Amino acid sequence: MEKKIKISSKPENITCVERIVDEICEECNIGKEVYGKILMATIEGVNNSIFHGNKLDEHKSVIVTITCDDDIVDISIEDEGVGFDKSKVPDPTLPDNIEEDRGRGVFLMDNLSDEIEYLNNGAKIDMKFRVN
Repeated sequence: MEKKIKISSKPENITCVERIVDEICEECNIGKEVYGKILMATIEGVNNSIFHGNKLDEHKSVIVTITCDDDIVDISIEDEGVGFDKSKVPDPTLPDNIEEDRGRGVFLMDNLSDEIEYLNNGAKIDMKFRVN
């Protein structure tokens, strides 16, 4: 099963992505714990794409593709930005960065997903979640 949505880079469009996550998790009978991980990581990824990748340019889009099979939910999030250098994203768990408001989304995506790849210089991410 696959669902795909293309949204303009407006923060209020995150709710459209939430609905798609809800639908696919319900249709694939995803348990509450995995559902929570999928929802939070997806929202963080879309938020990063809107704010950092596309810089709130409403003329630019974010494409979210969610695929569900028996064992894996695969989520791809792609924006029209130039990407980023992941090595320069601050670690929000380090004492010097506790009050920084950068790095938390990447940290959450890395820790909530079972696998994650940063593609196209980080303008596209692919997260995998084991459901069984």
